[in-house]
Amino acid sequence: MSRTRHTTEQIVNKLRQADVELAKGQSIAAVCKLIGITDQTYYRWRKEYGGLKVDQAKRFKELEQENARLKRLLADAELDKAILREAARPNF
Repeated sequence: MSRTRHTTEQIVNKLRQADVELAKGQSIAAVCKLIGITDQTYYRWRKEYGGLKVDQAKRFKELEQENARLKRLLADAELDKAILREAARPNF
């Protein structure tokens, strides 16, 4: 089975579809098969995107990406500081 990346909108829409099917009385396994994901993916998505709307989920993803970028910048800056501190130490 090929692995596909779902966009945030697709994830939210599939979770909504799953909620509708679950309300009709279908089992989680049947719903997952219907929307084309595994049970594990369903639970992971539900935990992450549970009650979000499409625009909220988009903003959430943007903030996660920005946070990751800022963490990398901070790590680089800390590494530079450590290198400078090591270079400034006297060698006896």
